Amino acid sequence: MRQLDEALLEDIVVGSTVLGSGGGGDPYIGKLLARDAIRRFGPVPLYSLEEVPSDARVASIAAFGAPGVLVEKLPRPGDAVAALEALEAHLGYAFTHLAPIEAGGLNSVVPVPVAARRGLPMVDADGMGRAWPTIDLVTPALYGGRATPLALADEHSNVFVLQSANSEWAEKICRAATVASGCITVLALYPMSGREAVERLVDAPLARAARLGSLIRSTRPRAAIAERIVADGGGVLILEGSVTLVERRTERGWTMGSATVCGIGENSGKSLQLLFQNEYLVALRDDGSPPVSTPDLIMTVALETGEPVPAEEIRYGHRVAVIGLPCDRRWRSEEGVRRSGPRRFGYDFEYVPVEQVASASPRD
Repeated sequence: MRQLDEALLEDIVVGSTVLGSGGGGDPYIGKLLARDAIRRFGPVPLYSLEEVPSDARVASIAAFGAPGVLVEKLPRPGDAVAALEALEAHLGYAFTHLAPIEAGGLNSVVPVPVAARRGLPMVDADGMGRAWPTIDLVTPALYGGRATPLALADEHSNVFVLQSANSEWAEKICRAATVASGCITVLALYPMSGREAVERLVDAPLARAARLGSLIRSTRPRAAIAERIVADGGGVLILEGSVTLVERRTERGWTMGSATVCGIGENSGKSLQLLFQNEYLVALRDDGSPPVSTPDLIMTVALETGEPVPAEEIRYGHRVAVIGLPCDRRWRSEEGVRRSGPRRFGYDFEYVPVEQVASASPRD
């Protein structure tokens, strides 16, 4: 067990921006909310999966909606507490541990204010090992786990508990409610025992995020950060270039769009189009072939500063390195690819692990 204090929080927030594959919500907002809670209520105990008792009661906490809206509307910790308490009332028991639903961005630390207020420990585990735009794309689903019963709360003091036919229906219903509410809500979901958490969740994403954050903070020169991230994660540096076009919109409760990166230096004459739905989902070369796609992680890193650049922040003129990192092994299973591969999001090509297409990268 370790304490999630302000120092650890700083590294987790930076590293989780990389793991978020461009999404997961604004990590800076997550840091502010978590830091305030730590200062008011003290550090949060953070347990590894192996330290969680088999009879523990574990719930995930998640901000839900369109990350682009977070610029104007912050998720409120009180709403997350209300969602958790509504789910507890429905189930008839209190949760003993909380976990993030995904490893990326804001959502990696959104349980911290709830855990601090309630005096609960967190588990260093999540349901994705990255971030994705829908709540049915979690590793528990690969083992028969379901999102519901879940509780949703919004800024208008609306709270409801949902029992759905399956997790796909839970996504549709919660998305519709979130759009009606203004595109940001908070969920308490995927209740499970400690035994189920050990079996189903991705182990140690916060430790990995903290390691990445420390690496990014300490690396000099800053231009070497992309290469260090790639080496740490066994990934691929796809392209270094300048952002020449960004199209972004809020649609159906997601931040949707694309960014075009044109190569510079030795990459001159090459380009990539990054397509995102909250998260970067695919990167396409000029000929339409993908050097990297979901479920693998895609991230842009600023060349000058080494800071990761999420999809809702990427702008015209940014000079970035586009990197690809391998996803958790479970997403590379037949069922994992069926649920999370490019065809799931409407792209007409098969998934190929990013390491296998490295030799065909536009950087070569």
